[in-house]
Amino acid sequence: MRPEEEIKEIFGHLKNLIIANQEIGMDPPAISNESIKYLKADTTDTGDNTDQPDHKKSLDALREHIGNCRRCKLYKGRTSLVFGEGSPYARLVFVGEGPGRDEDIAGKPFVGKAGKMLTRIIENGMGLSRKDVYICNVVKCHPPGNRDPERDEIEACLPFLKKQLAIIMPEVICILGRVAGQALLGGRFKISLERGKWRSFMNIPVMPTFHPAYVLRNPTRDHQLRSQIWEDIKKIMKRLDLEVGK
Repeated sequence: MRPEEEIKEIFGHLKNLIIANQEIGMDPPAISNESIKYLKADTTDTGDNTDQPDHKKSLDALREHIGNCRRCKLYKGRTSLVFGEGSPYARLVFVGEGPGRDEDIAGKPFVGKAGKMLTRIIENGMGLSRKDVYICNVVKCHPPGNRDPERDEIEACLPFLKKQLAIIMPEVICILGRVAGQALLGGRFKISLERGKWRSFMNIPVMPTFHPAYVLRNPTRDHQLRSQIWEDIKKIMKRLDLEVGK
């Protein structure tokens, strides 16, 4: 194997991390100057699949970089850091606000009642598997009492969400709820006014919709809210060229 091919094999998966780190003002992982020079080089697709970045290794490297995070006060009450799960090459990424108690115990996103509703949307509504999409949150530790994440907590964690998105580079992001919408689209975002309308984050199309937990907390509006979520999901499906049923 030629030296340049060996460098490509070892460090190719870090290219997205370096780009993402530079974009958000964070230091890239410590690697040699020679490797950095290669990783910054143009790697236009030539049809050779070996040139494609390994998203899984990049996400694993990011998770390792986060480590036993103590960058905000949420670490004090957590059981597990909930990084995210799904396909590293997902065309669609769902972003919620933060792990609930069930997620904190399991170490996985959206596994409680709201998670089961999201799974039904993905599997029964969209005809996909959870393994086909990627699911994560704005903050990766459970806020005590299921309160909203505070601004300093969001600011500490948002760079890692940006890096996850930079690695995966999905075709669509689905924002679930007000808190995630404000974190990604600005503090003036109002889910009741802006759900169902295409926006953009990191040059990726974004579709905001209601968080499943909001539906569960409002049983008197259950049918209305579910119908609105389904209308938003159908817009995503059309964007991804997925077959849309009634």
